Amino acid sequence: MPYTAAEIARVVEGEVIGDASLLLNGFAPADRAQAGDLTFAENPNYFERADQSAASAIIVDGSFVSKRKVLIKVPSARIAFARVLPLFFPEPAFAAGVHPTAVIPASAQVDASAHIGPCCVLGDNVTIGARSVLQSGNFVGAYCRVGEEVNLFPNVTLYAGTEIGNRVRIHSGTVVGSDGFGYVLDAGIHRKVPQIGHVVIKDDVEIGANVTIDRGALGPTVIGKGTKIDNLVQIAHNVTIGEHCLVVAQVGVAGSTKIGNYVILAGQAGIAGHLKIGNRVSVGAQSGVMHNIPDGEKWLWTPAQPDQLAKRQMVALQQLPELLRRVAELERKLNPPPDKKP
Repeated sequence: MPYTAAEIARVVEGEVIGDASLLLNGFAPADRAQAGDLTFAENPNYFERADQSAASAIIVDGSFVSKRKVLIKVPSARIAFARVLPLFFPEPAFAAGVHPTAVIPASAQVDASAHIGPCCVLGDNVTIGARSVLQSGNFVGAYCRVGEEVNLFPNVTLYAGTEIGNRVRIHSGTVVGSDGFGYVLDAGIHRKVPQIGHVVIKDDVEIGANVTIDRGALGPTVIGKGTKIDNLVQIAHNVTIGEHCLVVAQVGVAGSTKIGNYVILAGQAGIAGHLKIGNRVSVGAQSGVMHNIPDGEKWLWTPAQPDQLAKRQMVALQQLPELLRRVAELERKLNPPPDKKP
Protein backbone atom coordinates (compact mmCIF):
# COMPACT_ATOMS: atom_id res chain seq x y z
CA MET A 1 0.00 0.00 0.00
CA PRO A 2 1.49 3.38 -0.97
CA TYR A 3 1.72 6.29 1.45
CA THR A 4 2.38 9.97 0.83
CA ALA A 5 5.43 11.61 2.35
CA ALA A 6 3.05 13.64 4.52
CA GLU A 7 1.37 10.48 5.86
CA ILE A 8 4.73 8.95 6.73
CA ALA A 9 5.85 12.18 8.38
CA ARG A 10 2.82 12.02 10.67
CA VAL A 11 3.69 8.45 11.70
CA VAL A 12 7.31 9.34 12.51
CA GLU A 13 6.55 12.80 13.88
CA GLY A 14 8.74 14.41 11.24
CA GLU A 15 8.75 17.31 8.78
CA VAL A 16 8.64 16.98 5.00
CA ILE A 17 11.17 19.01 3.03
CA GLY A 18 9.94 18.95 -0.56
CA ASP A 19 6.81 17.50 -2.15
CA ALA A 20 4.61 16.26 0.71
CA SER A 21 2.21 14.60 -1.78
CA LEU A 22 4.91 12.30 -3.16
CA LEU A 23 3.68 8.69 -3.18
CA LEU A 24 6.03 6.11 -1.69
CA ASN A 25 5.49 2.44 -2.49
CA GLY A 26 8.13 0.68 -0.40
CA PHE A 27 11.14 0.86 1.87
CA ALA A 28 14.63 -0.30 0.94
CA PRO A 29 18.29 0.30 1.78
CA ALA A 30 19.99 2.84 -0.45
CA ASP A 31 21.96 0.28 -2.50
CA ARG A 32 18.76 -1.58 -3.45
CA ALA A 33 16.21 1.23 -3.57
CA GLN A 34 14.12 1.85 -6.67
CA ALA A 35 12.10 4.84 -7.80
CA GLY A 36 9.16 5.25 -5.43
CA ASP A 37 11.05 3.80 -2.47
CA LEU A 38 11.77 5.42 0.87
CA THR A 39 15.15 4.93 2.53
CA PHE A 40 16.91 6.37 5.58
CA ALA A 41 20.27 7.88 6.53
CA GLU A 42 21.63 8.42 10.01
CA ASN A 43 25.14 9.70 9.20
CA PRO A 44 26.89 11.57 6.34
CA ASN A 45 28.16 8.40 4.63
CA TYR A 46 24.69 6.86 4.58
CA PHE A 47 23.19 10.14 3.37
CA GLU A 48 25.65 10.45 0.47
CA ARG A 49 24.76 6.96 -0.74
CA ALA A 50 21.03 7.58 -0.25
CA ASP A 51 21.18 10.91 -2.09
CA GLN A 52 22.86 9.21 -5.07
CA SER A 53 20.46 6.26 -5.04
CA ALA A 54 17.24 5.73 -6.99
CA ALA A 55 15.12 6.22 -3.85
CA SER A 56 12.53 8.98 -4.02
CA ALA A 57 12.69 10.10 -0.38
CA ILE A 58 15.03 9.83 2.60
CA ILE A 59 14.34 9.85 6.32
CA VAL A 60 17.10 11.90 7.95
CA ASP A 61 18.12 13.43 11.23
CA GLY A 62 20.51 16.35 11.39
CA SER A 63 21.01 19.20 8.92
CA PHE A 64 21.14 17.29 5.63
CA VAL A 65 20.11 19.07 2.42
CA SER A 66 19.25 17.50 -0.94
CA LYS A 67 18.50 18.91 -4.38
CA ARG A 68 17.38 15.50 -5.64
CA LYS A 69 15.22 13.93 -2.96
CA VAL A 70 12.28 14.63 -0.72
CA LEU A 71 13.51 14.58 2.88
CA ILE A 72 11.55 13.63 5.98
CA LYS A 73 13.39 15.20 8.91
CA VAL A 74 13.03 13.48 12.28
CA PRO A 75 14.77 13.60 15.68
CA SER A 76 16.13 10.04 15.22
CA ALA A 77 16.38 8.31 11.86
CA ARG A 78 16.75 4.89 13.48
CA ILE A 79 13.59 5.27 15.59
CA ALA A 80 11.71 6.49 12.52
CA PHE A 81 13.02 3.48 10.59
CA ALA A 82 11.53 1.15 13.21
CA ARG A 83 8.19 2.97 13.06
CA VAL A 84 7.96 3.00 9.26
CA LEU A 85 8.85 -0.62 8.47
CA PRO A 86 5.54 -2.06 9.77
CA LEU A 87 3.66 0.21 7.33
CA PHE A 88 5.31 -1.37 4.30
CA PHE A 89 5.87 -4.83 5.76
CA PRO A 90 2.89 -5.62 8.00
CA GLU A 91 2.92 -8.88 9.91
CA PRO A 92 0.73 -11.68 8.57
CA ALA A 93 -2.83 -11.71 9.81
CA PHE A 94 -4.26 -14.85 11.42
CA ALA A 95 -7.96 -15.49 11.14
CA ALA A 96 -9.87 -16.21 14.32
CA GLY A 97 -10.72 -19.83 14.87
CA VAL A 98 -9.43 -23.26 15.80
CA HIS A 99 -7.77 -25.63 13.34
CA PRO A 100 -9.43 -29.08 13.24
CA THR A 101 -6.16 -30.80 14.24
CA ALA A 102 -5.82 -28.76 17.46
CA VAL A 103 -6.51 -30.54 20.75
CA ILE A 104 -8.50 -28.39 23.20
CA PRO A 105 -10.15 -29.81 26.33
CA ALA A 106 -13.58 -28.66 27.39
CA SER A 107 -12.13 -26.91 30.46
CA ALA A 108 -9.97 -24.56 28.34
CA GLN A 109 -11.17 -21.01 27.75
CA VAL A 110 -10.18 -19.74 24.31
CA ASP A 111 -11.35 -16.28 23.28
CA ALA A 112 -13.41 -16.33 20.09
CA SER A 113 -11.00 -13.88 18.43
CA ALA A 114 -7.93 -16.08 19.05
CA HIS A 115 -6.23 -18.21 16.39
CA ILE A 116 -5.29 -21.79 17.31
CA GLY A 117 -3.26 -23.29 14.46
CA PRO A 118 -2.56 -26.84 13.30
CA CYS A 119 -1.45 -29.49 15.80
CA CYS A 120 -1.61 -27.23 18.86
CA VAL A 121 -2.30 -28.97 22.17
CA LEU A 122 -3.85 -27.20 25.17
CA GLY A 123 -3.99 -28.66 28.67
CA ASP A 124 -6.82 -28.52 31.17
CA ASN A 125 -8.01 -25.10 32.36
CA VAL A 126 -5.84 -23.13 29.96
CA THR A 127 -6.92 -19.55 29.20
CA ILE A 128 -6.11 -17.91 25.84
CA GLY A 129 -6.86 -14.18 25.56
CA ALA A 130 -8.31 -12.04 22.80
CA ARG A 131 -6.55 -11.91 19.42
CA SER A 132 -3.76 -14.20 20.57
CA VAL A 133 -2.12 -16.52 18.04
CA LEU A 134 -0.79 -20.04 18.47
CA GLN A 135 0.70 -20.57 15.03
CA SER A 136 1.27 -24.34 14.95
CA GLY A 137 2.62 -27.20 16.99
CA ASN A 138 2.38 -25.27 20.26
CA PHE A 139 1.97 -27.07 23.58
CA VAL A 140 0.33 -25.08 26.38
CA GLY A 141 0.26 -26.99 29.65
CA ALA A 142 -2.51 -27.15 32.21
CA TYR A 143 -3.51 -23.96 34.02
CA CYS A 144 -1.42 -21.73 31.75
CA ARG A 145 -2.77 -18.22 31.26
CA VAL A 146 -2.01 -16.49 27.96
CA GLY A 147 -2.98 -12.82 27.69
CA GLU A 148 -4.22 -10.73 24.79
CA GLU A 149 -2.44 -10.30 21.44
CA VAL A 150 0.20 -12.89 22.28
CA ASN A 151 2.02 -14.53 19.35
CA LEU A 152 3.51 -17.99 19.87
CA PHE A 153 5.58 -18.96 16.84
CA PRO A 154 5.69 -22.65 15.79
CA ASN A 155 6.79 -25.27 18.31
CA VAL A 156 6.83 -23.11 21.44
CA THR A 157 6.25 -25.08 24.66
CA LEU A 158 4.68 -23.63 27.80
CA TYR A 159 4.86 -25.96 30.79
CA ALA A 160 1.97 -26.11 33.26
CA GLY A 161 1.14 -22.97 35.21
CA THR A 162 3.01 -20.49 33.00
CA GLU A 163 1.57 -16.96 32.98
CA ILE A 164 2.01 -14.86 29.83
CA GLY A 165 1.03 -11.18 29.77
CA ASN A 166 -0.32 -9.13 26.87
CA ARG A 167 1.44 -8.51 23.54
CA VAL A 168 4.16 -11.08 24.26
CA ARG A 169 6.01 -12.69 21.31
CA ILE A 170 7.81 -16.02 21.74
CA HIS A 171 9.78 -17.47 18.83
CA SER A 172 10.15 -21.03 17.66
CA GLY A 173 11.72 -23.73 19.81
CA THR A 174 11.53 -21.82 23.08
CA VAL A 175 10.61 -23.72 26.23
CA VAL A 176 9.12 -21.82 29.16
CA GLY A 177 8.67 -23.48 32.53
CA SER A 178 10.90 -26.54 32.33
CA ASP A 179 12.33 -27.82 35.61
CA GLY A 180 15.04 -25.79 37.26
CA PHE A 181 18.42 -27.51 37.70
CA GLY A 182 18.08 -28.41 41.37
CA TYR A 183 19.78 -31.41 43.01
CA VAL A 184 21.16 -32.28 46.44
CA LEU A 185 23.84 -34.89 47.13
CA ASP A 186 22.21 -37.62 49.23
CA ALA A 187 24.13 -40.80 50.16
CA GLY A 188 26.31 -40.51 47.07
CA ILE A 189 23.56 -39.76 44.56
CA HIS A 190 22.21 -36.50 43.15
CA ARG A 191 18.64 -36.38 44.43
CA LYS A 192 16.30 -34.15 42.43
CA VAL A 193 14.69 -31.26 44.29
CA PRO A 194 11.13 -30.98 42.93
CA GLN A 195 10.58 -27.73 41.05
CA ILE A 196 7.05 -26.73 41.97
CA GLY A 197 7.10 -23.02 41.04
CA HIS A 198 6.16 -21.47 37.70
CA VAL A 199 7.13 -18.71 35.23
CA VAL A 200 5.57 -15.26 34.91
CA ILE A 201 6.22 -13.24 31.75
CA LYS A 202 4.90 -9.68 31.90
CA ASP A 203 3.47 -7.50 29.10
CA ASP A 204 5.36 -6.56 25.91
CA VAL A 205 8.16 -9.09 26.33
CA GLU A 206 9.77 -10.64 23.25
CA ILE A 207 11.67 -13.92 23.54
CA GLY A 208 13.84 -15.25 20.72
CA ALA A 209 14.24 -18.74 19.32
CA ASN A 210 15.47 -21.70 21.38
CA VAL A 211 15.41 -19.87 24.70
CA THR A 212 14.92 -21.84 27.92
CA ILE A 213 13.34 -20.28 31.00
CA ASP A 214 13.14 -22.57 34.03
CA ARG A 215 10.26 -22.64 36.48
CA GLY A 216 10.96 -21.61 40.05
CA ALA A 217 11.78 -24.20 42.68
CA LEU A 218 9.04 -22.72 44.91
CA GLY A 219 8.02 -19.24 43.73
CA PRO A 220 8.10 -17.85 40.21
CA THR A 221 10.78 -17.04 37.70
CA VAL A 222 9.82 -13.55 36.45
CA ILE A 223 10.57 -11.69 33.20
CA GLY A 224 9.65 -8.02 33.55
CA LYS A 225 7.58 -5.79 31.30
CA GLY A 226 9.15 -4.78 27.98
CA THR A 227 12.25 -6.96 28.32
CA LYS A 228 13.68 -8.40 25.10
CA ILE A 229 15.54 -11.73 25.13
CA ASP A 230 17.65 -12.85 22.16
CA ASN A 231 18.08 -16.41 20.83
CA LEU A 232 19.76 -19.22 22.78
CA VAL A 233 19.51 -17.68 26.24
CA GLN A 234 19.22 -19.72 29.46
CA ILE A 235 17.34 -18.25 32.43
CA ALA A 236 17.52 -20.47 35.53
CA HIS A 237 14.99 -21.06 38.30
CA ASN A 238 13.81 -18.20 40.50
CA VAL A 239 15.60 -15.56 38.47
CA THR A 240 13.91 -12.16 38.33
CA ILE A 241 14.65 -9.92 35.35
CA GLY A 242 13.34 -6.36 35.60
CA GLU A 243 11.63 -4.13 33.07
CA HIS A 244 12.96 -3.12 29.64
CA CYS A 245 16.16 -5.18 29.82
CA LEU A 246 18.11 -6.46 26.80
CA VAL A 247 19.49 -9.99 27.11
CA VAL A 248 21.65 -10.83 24.09
CA ALA A 249 22.34 -14.23 22.53
CA GLN A 250 23.86 -17.08 24.56
CA VAL A 251 23.63 -15.31 27.90
CA GLY A 252 23.23 -17.57 30.92
CA VAL A 253 21.75 -16.41 34.22
CA ALA A 254 22.10 -18.79 37.18
CA GLY A 255 19.43 -19.44 39.78
CA SER A 256 17.89 -16.85 42.12
CA THR A 257 19.75 -13.87 40.65
CA LYS A 258 17.83 -10.58 40.67
CA ILE A 259 18.36 -8.24 37.74
CA GLY A 260 17.14 -4.63 37.80
CA ASN A 261 15.47 -2.47 35.15
CA TYR A 262 17.06 -1.33 31.87
CA VAL A 263 19.96 -3.77 32.24
CA ILE A 264 21.98 -4.86 29.19
CA LEU A 265 23.61 -8.31 29.23
CA ALA A 266 25.76 -8.57 26.10
CA GLY A 267 26.36 -11.78 24.17
CA GLN A 268 27.65 -14.85 26.03
CA ALA A 269 27.77 -13.07 29.38
CA GLY A 270 27.41 -15.41 32.35
CA ILE A 271 25.81 -14.33 35.62
CA ALA A 272 26.43 -16.47 38.71
CA GLY A 273 23.60 -17.40 41.06
CA HIS A 274 22.11 -15.49 44.00
CA LEU A 275 23.49 -12.13 42.82
CA LYS A 276 21.87 -8.70 42.65
CA ILE A 277 22.43 -6.70 39.46
CA GLY A 278 21.30 -3.09 39.82
CA ASN A 279 19.28 -0.86 37.52
CA ARG A 280 20.80 0.38 34.24
CA VAL A 281 23.81 -1.91 34.51
CA SER A 282 25.71 -2.96 31.37
CA VAL A 283 27.66 -6.23 31.29
CA GLY A 284 30.09 -6.69 28.38
CA ALA A 285 30.18 -9.63 26.00
CA GLN A 286 31.65 -12.88 27.38
CA SER A 287 31.95 -11.40 30.85
CA GLY A 288 31.68 -13.68 33.87
CA VAL A 289 29.88 -11.91 36.71
CA MET A 290 30.67 -13.32 40.17
CA HIS A 291 29.67 -10.37 42.39
CA ASN A 292 26.76 -7.98 42.91
CA ILE A 293 26.81 -4.90 40.66
CA PRO A 294 25.52 -1.52 41.92
CA ASP A 295 23.14 0.66 39.89
CA GLY A 296 24.43 2.29 36.73
CA GLU A 297 27.81 0.55 36.45
CA LYS A 298 29.47 -1.05 33.41
CA TRP A 299 31.37 -4.29 34.02
CA LEU A 300 33.65 -6.23 31.68
CA TRP A 301 35.89 -9.27 31.44
CA THR A 302 36.18 -12.54 33.37
CA PRO A 303 35.93 -12.37 36.26
CA ALA A 304 33.90 -9.24 35.54
CA GLN A 305 35.04 -5.94 37.06
CA PRO A 306 34.12 -2.26 36.68
CA ASP A 307 34.99 -1.21 33.14
CA GLN A 308 37.80 1.23 33.94
CA LEU A 309 39.57 -1.28 36.17
CA ALA A 310 39.09 -4.05 33.61
CA LYS A 311 40.47 -1.89 30.79
CA ARG A 312 43.58 -1.00 32.82
CA GLN A 313 44.18 -4.69 33.46
CA MET A 314 43.70 -5.51 29.79
CA VAL A 315 46.33 -2.92 28.84
CA ALA A 316 48.68 -4.21 31.53
CA LEU A 317 48.25 -7.76 30.26
CA GLN A 318 49.16 -6.70 26.73
CA GLN A 319 52.35 -5.15 28.11
CA LEU A 320 53.29 -8.25 30.09
CA PRO A 321 55.44 -10.00 27.42
CA GLU A 322 57.62 -6.91 27.00
CA LEU A 323 57.85 -6.49 30.79
CA LEU A 324 58.96 -10.11 31.20
CA ARG A 325 61.57 -9.65 28.49
CA ARG A 326 62.97 -6.56 30.23
CA VAL A 327 63.02 -8.27 33.63
CA ALA A 328 64.89 -11.25 32.16
CA GLU A 329 67.43 -8.90 30.60
CA LEU A 330 67.97 -7.11 33.92
CA GLU A 331 68.41 -10.44 35.70
CA ARG A 332 71.07 -11.47 33.20
CA LYS A 333 72.93 -8.21 33.79
CA LEU A 334 72.69 -8.48 37.60
CA ASN A 335 73.49 -12.20 37.67
CA PRO A 336 75.81 -12.99 34.73
CA PRO A 337 77.01 -16.58 34.19
CA PRO A 338 80.16 -17.44 36.19
CA ASP A 339 82.40 -17.37 33.14
CA LYS A 340 81.29 -13.83 32.35
CA LYS A 341 81.61 -12.33 35.82
CA PRO A 342 84.33 -9.60 36.14
